[in-house]
Amino acid sequence: MLACMARTVRIAVIALAAPALAAAQGSPEWPGFRGFGAGSVADDPALPDTWSATDNVAWSVEIPGLGWSSPVVAGDHIFVTSAISAGEERAPVPGLYDPGDEFGKVRSTAEHVWMVYDVDFETGRIRWAREMDALAPPQLKHIKNSFASETPVTDGRRVYVYLGAIGMVAALNLSGETVWTASVGAFNGGQEFGSAASPALHDGRLYIVNDNTTRSFLAAFDTATGEEVWRIDRDETENWSTPFVWENELRTEIVTTGRRRIRSYDLDGNELWELGGMTVNVVPTPFTAHGLLYLSSGYPGGFPRPVYAVRPGASGDISLGEDETANDYITWYQPLLGTYSTSAVVYGDTYYTLLDRGFLLAHDARTGEEIYGRRRIAPGHGFTASPWAYNGNVFALSEDGITYVMEAGPEFRILRENDLDEMTLATPAIARGSLILRTQSKLYRITNDAR
Repeated sequence: MLACMARTVRIAVIALAAPALAAAQGSPEWPGFRGFGAGSVADDPALPDTWSATDNVAWSVEIPGLGWSSPVVAGDHIFVTSAISAGEERAPVPGLYDPGDEFGKVRSTAEHVWMVYDVDFETGRIRWAREMDALAPPQLKHIKNSFASETPVTDGRRVYVYLGAIGMVAALNLSGETVWTASVGAFNGGQEFGSAASPALHDGRLYIVNDNTTRSFLAAFDTATGEEVWRIDRDETENWSTPFVWENELRTEIVTTGRRRIRSYDLDGNELWELGGMTVNVVPTPFTAHGLLYLSSGYPGGFPRPVYAVRPGASGDISLGEDETANDYITWYQPLLGTYSTSAVVYGDTYYTLLDRGFLLAHDARTGEEIYGRRRIAPGHGFTASPWAYNGNVFALSEDGITYVMEAGPEFRILRENDLDEMTLATPAIARGSLILRTQSKLYRITNDAR
């Protein structure tokens, strides 16, 4: 169970360090969900392939409350969010069960405190902790979700957070001072599973998607002032997929997925193109490699469970016709390759798919041709965190806190298992020769250079 924390002892602001580093020293190294390369990073001998709760651990630190937001890194600053309950809460439950049954929904009447933490990269010390708001959550959530699941983003000078459970967007500087806040409203989707779509950052604007049953929208905020630059309505009802800013050879686009349509917008919110054919629930985040945009969704048992590889320059409706697997802008399509919660990773020339029920598949990233089909990783284990890759390995983190290390290449082979013995759903960050991995209660920095 989550540790309860009374209002009288909740953290307000903890200033535990000297003034923050200068902006130049705080340049982002892992600025948002899945970093710069969608989970694929350059090889580095300091990056670990073996660890435990003690081995190759530079430090670990307790993070109060519960949050499945991923860590982000700017210089010596690691940022995470959390929601601390003043009452007893049902613990998140790992596993593979029907997410639509009543067991899966949680309403909390206890006051929660929403926090942003700045953890020192070198020491693991909490530099500061900022309280953003305190109230009883107005929305239900899925028991495997948290009330702080949206990953922050950073430009190296500030950290920007979106707390969908309470409808707050905020910017904080590296000293932990709140620069601005904005309210976008707290909404839920039809299944009332709560929110999880993280913000996206580009060229002085912060982009927020919230698809719900009240009024779905995509909004842009000025990062300097918090002013809402524009907001457009979306014909959607539910979504946990983070928007993706696609800087391609022709233009810059904001790509969003959704239950009804994939849509791409220009930087003023005008629709550029759309694509139908997604599955019921949409979680994976779009990403790019080899000049292609990869889009997917894969609710178990649904059809299709698609993956699309799209080239730049599309306009209008580019949906595939019946029996089509490609067109002028869709380079390849796989109808049953999409994932439920995880986002795929491209490492080298290979597109690796991690299914939530513990299978890995490999396809040619440029053509979609199969290299190998389903290979079982771990029977009985669920996977929600997205895979990552470096040093010739592909990594898959189970909900039980076990990371399976697999050899990259045309043959499937599990090399080792690294167990932290605690539930986790958060996708790790990778920076400065270190893996920053979050479990239910702790944040770890894991590295071969641990002293």
